[in-house]
Amino acid sequence: MQISPHKVVLIHYTLTNDEGDVLDSSSADEPLAYIHGMGNIIAGLEDALTGRVVGDSFNVTIPPEEAYGLHDENLVQAVPRHAFEGVDEILPGMQFHAESNEGMQIVTVLEVLEDEVVLDGNHPMAGMTLHFNVEVAGIRDATPEELEHGHVHGPGGHHH
Repeated sequence: MQISPHKVVLIHYTLTNDEGDVLDSSSADEPLAYIHGMGNIIAGLEDALTGRVVGDSFNVTIPPEEAYGLHDENLVQAVPRHAFEGVDEILPGMQFHAESNEGMQIVTVLEVLEDEVVLDGNHPMAGMTLHFNVEVAGIRDATPEELEHGHVHGPGGHHH
């Protein structure tokens, strides 16, 4: 069975940056499970997996445009410190959920000034070239319920 739309795909992967630093890995956990063709993973990795079969191992480099996009300076902004009412300590690197025009998003604190907090609404990996070492561990047909919900149920997936 080949990887194609509406197949549940299980992969083991190691993700590194240009410097070779490991950013994420499934090696200590169950494989990552996703439904192919539903936008559950970044476009560049999904494209590289299309047509693969169980047991395939490969390396792929994904440019920012096919991953989390380029870094957008318009998503970096200063907000009044009083917007964090009830938060005792704000430190660079902390992440918060914020409501935006596109819905809920995660913002990262870049800098804490006396009266303002500088936030970055870009994905933490925006602008990065990503390097994946991937092994296809399993492929199966998605169930009608999984297709309706848009995600995998059971091992490696979502549990209701």
